This record gives sequence, C-alpha cells and structure tokens, in this order.
Amino acid sequence: MQFDPEKLRAYYADHPDDISLDDVDLERIPRHVSIIMDGNGRWAQSRGLDRSQGHVAGVDSLREAVTTSVRLGLDVLSVYAFSTENWRRPQHEVDLLMHLFATTLVNELPLFHQENVRLRFFGDLSALPEQTRLVFQRGLDETADHSGMVFALAVNYGSRAEIVRAARELVGEALEGKLSAEDVCEEALAERLYTAGLPDPDLLIRTSGELRLSNYLLWQLAYTEFYVTDTLWPDFSRWDFLRAIVSFQGRSRRFGGVVAS
Repeated sequence: MQFDPEKLRAYYADHPDDISLDDVDLERIPRHVSIIMDGNGRWAQSRGLDRSQGHVAGVDSLREAVTTSVRLGLDVLSVYAFSTENWRRPQHEVDLLMHLFATTLVNELPLFHQENVRLRFFGDLSALPEQTRLVFQRGLDETADHSGMVFALAVNYGSRAEIVRAARELVGEALEGKLSAEDVCEEALAERLYTAGLPDPDLLIRTSGELRLSNYLLWQLAYTEFYVTDTLWPDFSRWDFLRAIVSFQGRSRRFGGVVAS
C-alpha cells in the first residue's frame, strides 16, 4: 500500500535517542504485521488499578498502532483481541471487554473513514452479545468499500478451532461431490480460513515478554518472523512499533531455503 512520505515524517518527527525513521528501510516494510496485545492486566495491577483499567488504556495503544500501520504503508494489520479461551475470565471482565469492543469501534469509525481503512474480523462472532455483533456489522458495512489498509480484529478466535472449521468445510464439500481427494491441498484449506485472501503475517509482535502463540494463527504463522518485547501493551508506542520493524528488516527470510552465496 502507498504511504504519504510527508505525513510519515511528521508522525515520526520527535524521536527518542535509540530509534528514528532514518533507521527504517521504507522499501522493505512488511505487508502484514500481526500483534498479540498482552499485558493490560499487569499494567493496571502494577499501578494499583483494576484489570479493566488496563483494557481501557490499551485502546489508546491500539489506535496508535492502526495509525502507525497506515503511515508506514502496511497492507494488513491484525490484532488478537479476544480468544476462545478468554471466556474463562471473570464475567465482569468479559462484559467490560464486550462493551469496550462495541464502544471503541463506534468511536474509531471516523478514523477508519479518514484513513480509508477496511475492517475485517477473524473468529466466530455468533457467540458475542447481540449489541457487539450489531456494532461489528456496522463497522464491516461502513468500511466495505474502503480500499486502504485492512485492519483485522481476532475476536472469539482460536486457531485450532479455525483449522477444524476449515477441515469440516472441505469434508462437507467432498461428501457433496464438489471436491475430490486430489483437490484437498494447502491452498484449498487456506481458502477456508478466516484469513482467506490476505497475505500471511510477515511479522508477529507480542508484548509483555510472553514466549508463546496462545492458539493464534498457527497455520498462518508458519514462516513469520517473531518480535517479543517486555513492554506491556498500554505502553506500546509508535516507537516500539518502529523498533519491531527495524528488527524484522535485520533478518534474512529464507522460508526453509538458504541464501545463495
């Protein structure tokens, strides 16, 4: 996706000592960055606050991540917002998150319109409260014609469930005679995942220092570069995003092969 160099320079004008836009090769920006947003609860508890306040604070970091991704010219930004396992959290926290999803999306729609961002969701939305689903559908409808960056939210998402769902679709189509055994391949399964039509992530960022995937995009992350930072999500800034990009650009992506000598 094309970016505006003047807006990008202005966005990164005042930089800390260790990083600046000059450290980035703007010709090698990843197409798709995905983020596991972790550490909201710990951020709040370290300040003597309720965990819910960490989720509220995390919204500001998410807004900045979207703006940063647009400024850098990403094709796709995807974030892990709520997993299938997160239903096990205390009910008041789940209720707060569902409310926060709805209110945040309504509040951010002007930004999506301004930046030409198209919204997308990964996950089974049928289990969400009706009001949340209605707001999500509004976001999909209002941004359907946008031609800029895709912003994908993984909500009620679990990668194993996603793969099982895709496999069931393949089996169902085979039983109906629409597919033969020879038609079942990696591409056929990928076309039935929530991410169909999008490039696999080039870079996965995980905040708060956790070293696990947490049942997130297990198929799609096969050759993705990982960047883990101890920074808690509410403290994650445009500069942290830039540090992740610089780290990514310092690696050799071989996809199982070797670099020619």
